[in-house]
Amino acid sequence: MEELLHEIAVRRAKRALREDPVPEEVLERVLTAATCAPSCFNNQPWRFVVINDMENLEAVRGFLSSGNYWAKKAPVVVLAATKADLDCRLSEGRNYAFFDLGQAVQSMILQATKEGLIAHPIAGFKPLEIKQAFGIPQEYTLLTLVIIGYPGSEDHLNDKHKELEHSERSRKDQSEVVFFNGWINP
Repeated sequence: MEELLHEIAVRRAKRALREDPVPEEVLERVLTAATCAPSCFNNQPWRFVVINDMENLEAVRGFLSSGNYWAKKAPVVVLAATKADLDCRLSEGRNYAFFDLGQAVQSMILQATKEGLIAHPIAGFKPLEIKQAFGIPQEYTLLTLVIIGYPGSEDHLNDKHKELEHSERSRKDQSEVVFFNGWINP
């Protein structure tokens, strides 16, 4: 892991957050990293709504699943959305908008990690309600929320999440997911 980019090697989906605000210049670098991501024909199909004021954070918090209780401490939540016709639509259902949005979110996460932040994408939320609350058009898919904040105390985490904060990083063996010169059923 020593040869990997440091941010890739150390990034984890942590949950222990402080409520301290993220300075505007730091948040700007995180968002710039996202918008510098590659995309099919440079279409840049990502759309981000940054939530960082208390009134709007409270609204988002009301739409989180119970398992994402920890995210209610976050001073920033980024709503990440796209729609298929913003990007390349290729044969066999290869709609690149979702892939390209994922690349942008990954760039955001890596820059946030470099800035000393936790950036944790989540899927546990009510997308229709959030789209309505923040004016995201119906034809867009709100794919993920990225929870952003500085590392903080674990006091508010349940036992399972406290354990996860300190567990070893778990990845599948590469032989299960990487094949050379043809598909192999492991």
